[in-house]
Amino acid sequence: MSSRNASEAITPHNISNIKKRIQQFNDELIERAKADDTVIEELLEKRSDFIDKLLTACWIDILAGFSNDISLVATGGYGRAELHPFSDIDLLIIFDKASFEQCKPSLEIFSTFLWDIGLKPGLSVRTLDDCVEQSNLDVTVITNLMEARLITGSEHLFDQMQLEISADKIWSPTEFFHEKVDEQHKRHLKFGDTAYNLEPDIKEGPGGLRDIQTIQWITQRYFSSNSLGELINHAFLTKSEYRLLIKGQRFLWKVRFELHLLANRAENRLLFDYQKSLALAFGFEDGENNLAVEGFMQLYYRTVIDLERINELILQIFTEALENKTMDVTPINESFRIVNEYIEITHPDTFKTTPTALLDIFLQLQKNEQIKGVRSATIRSIRENLHLINDNFRANSQAQRLFLDIIRQPQGITHQFRRMNRYGVLAAYIPAFDDIIGRMQYDLFHAYTVDQHTLFIVRNLRRFALEKHKDELPHCYEVFQHIGKPELLYLAGLFHDIAKGRGGNHAELGKEDAIEFCHQHNYNEYDSNLVGWVVQNHLIMSMTAQRKDINDPVIIQKFASKVGSLEYLDYLYLLTVADIRATNPTLWNDWKESLFQQLYNNTHKLLRRGLQSSSQEDEIEQMQYQARLGLNTRGLNDEKIDAVWKTISKDYFSRFSVEDSIWHTLAISSCSEGDLPLVLLRPQTQRGCAELFMYVNDRSGMFAVCTATLDQLSLNILDARIISTHEGIALISFHVLESDGNPIADLSREQLIVNILRNNLLNPDQTVLTVDRRKSRQLKHFKTKTLIEFKEDHNKRYNILEIETHDEPGVLSTIGQCFSACEINVRNAKITTTGAKVLDVFYLTNENGEMIQQADTLKLLEKLLLEKLS
Repeated sequence: MSSRNASEAITPHNISNIKKRIQQFNDELIERAKADDTVIEELLEKRSDFIDKLLTACWIDILAGFSNDISLVATGGYGRAELHPFSDIDLLIIFDKASFEQCKPSLEIFSTFLWDIGLKPGLSVRTLDDCVEQSNLDVTVITNLMEARLITGSEHLFDQMQLEISADKIWSPTEFFHEKVDEQHKRHLKFGDTAYNLEPDIKEGPGGLRDIQTIQWITQRYFSSNSLGELINHAFLTKSEYRLLIKGQRFLWKVRFELHLLANRAENRLLFDYQKSLALAFGFEDGENNLAVEGFMQLYYRTVIDLERINELILQIFTEALENKTMDVTPINESFRIVNEYIEITHPDTFKTTPTALLDIFLQLQKNEQIKGVRSATIRSIRENLHLINDNFRANSQAQRLFLDIIRQPQGITHQFRRMNRYGVLAAYIPAFDDIIGRMQYDLFHAYTVDQHTLFIVRNLRRFALEKHKDELPHCYEVFQHIGKPELLYLAGLFHDIAKGRGGNHAELGKEDAIEFCHQHNYNEYDSNLVGWVVQNHLIMSMTAQRKDINDPVIIQKFASKVGSLEYLDYLYLLTVADIRATNPTLWNDWKESLFQQLYNNTHKLLRRGLQSSSQEDEIEQMQYQARLGLNTRGLNDEKIDAVWKTISKDYFSRFSVEDSIWHTLAISSCSEGDLPLVLLRPQTQRGCAELFMYVNDRSGMFAVCTATLDQLSLNILDARIISTHEGIALISFHVLESDGNPIADLSREQLIVNILRNNLLNPDQTVLTVDRRKSRQLKHFKTKTLIEFKEDHNKRYNILEIETHDEPGVLSTIGQCFSACEINVRNAKITTTGAKVLDVFYLTNENGEMIQQADTLKLLEKLLLEKLS
């Protein structure tokens, strides 16, 4: 058929009819997907088969005259006949050079027609030589062509291409294997080398579909077969391993198919937008202790854990199959030897005859740093003999000694704990650990599954111990040097969240598990109680630093009394920092580091004195003395210093540092009434954030104006302090970061912030207090019930308001407006955001700077807050 005749045959009517047929097929496929007896392979094959027939019919209509000169080939997922509802339809057209100019117009019509009917194909057009040349250069191209499938057209051209790209001509099995392993490693690194993120990618992430495809491609290159069943035929996989692999593949296919339908696009990420709907589609229901979505996600994470294990096993088998046949053997002991840099058991029954070798292997890996990994037969033997780790095994003194030896080693603890987790040994030895494998918490705060979070903590604690990492957190490195038994700290890390998901207080339940484990391993009462106490109290330092006024000596006194000793403080501090840094990569910053270090130092000083605190007057006197020295050296005489300080209450000196006091005093001393409001910004302080200082006429609503302005400027407020002087002036201090968590780094940005803030403080009545900013996609899926609690300050100077509510653009500004409406002043604020939730603490007074005594005022404030925040 000529291109002219082909063009005439493609009418709007034909296009419309084909589009209707495609829609009809898609509707039928979706209905079929809802049936309980549906096999996912059938759905994928049906869609591929339908597209095959559709393309063949179009090809015959348009290009029938060139069937001997052109091949239409399916590649990618379409080549594998794995077409999900919105999968790419990747096509390759191979043509003969001699006839290309003649068939080019028809090819253009064919391509346009496919777009007109809505297929949107990914279309490549190449000569046979092009295919071979590009395959030689790029492993991605050869991979695509390996899974190519002829749809219609010239069989000769297609067969010739297959022949030219075969393993005996280009990309030998060994070359191909190493390239694909390197490709997988780089891909995993893009996901932080973990599949356990909040919104995992089921296709590209570790343990995902791409890892299965990597196995398929390597198998095909090595055995010239695209069937995974070939791995059984050649004893690369056992039947049970193969079944687990296929089961995992089917599960991921089903999730991906449903995900495409929910998203109405080619979506491969398990976004929060779809997780709840997927949980329902897979039959999960909310339980007493866990949500349906958490159950579904745990199934997903456990599935990819299994797939990661199989992927590691198969790649290790191929490594051994492709290695130099010369065996370099080094004996280790009766149970193990090193073969070509990998450890293996000396006899197939080693673990049966010596069950404790199931732990000893990890100890040997730690002691012999030249060992690259574990040979495949040994990995398989470990998995097959996990049942030997039973109550008798756990009570065995030799097994207990081996576990403690592992946790006491100077190197390799993190790597081997991760390996123990991958192979299932950790959960077998500590059965409670099995319950937290793959367990996620449906929020934005916890970025990893509980087991991965726990292993990240162990990694963080190990980094505190090592001099090569001391520059990361020098103070933690310094404190770690005082730790008498580091293994107790690692045990506390292992057990701190082990009771998550059981119901009840996980810290209390974890304490019981930890103490029982310590007793079983013959730790004395003191050590056992230390581990148990740290597990039980692993949240109190975080709560104190982030939600209480740690400049207040009474707060420090209470915290120090709870901790009780310098040793307990060291263990608690290190676990707390490691915990926060392992919870979410966005949580830790220099501001948090300064908070926890300040709490540690203040508590350490008090405990060193035996809990006998010096009087607040003495502390203030010492602080003023140091500040005065600093001011004198900067050229400010005592007369000018006293002129500023006499207007400020002594409360100021217990709430600001010496450095702050020097900065504020210098600014105020050089400021005249006409300069008000004075607004200054220090872009980088010792606390790792910017500090804004304002010296402004004291009036109601200043907090609302400041918070609204800073929110509109996309600044995150960390802390706020407001002091009223005796002359009706307010000293206002805000610590802020940019919205991405970084300090303010641009001079023009600093000036913009200062100018806008000063203008709004000059014209508070004209300031827009609402914040018009889009809520992030993720925040939309979480709602926190607003909780409000009033407490009295121990000195009866303030009312303390604690608010827990959902994080929204402008939430702090909204709270500030409620304070203004009730004629309430803020004297101090601690601002904490944890994922989709804000946990804010405010120290409030009436307009006279006194504690609010009227219950009606507090009730009105509560009513307003609930209305505005709910």
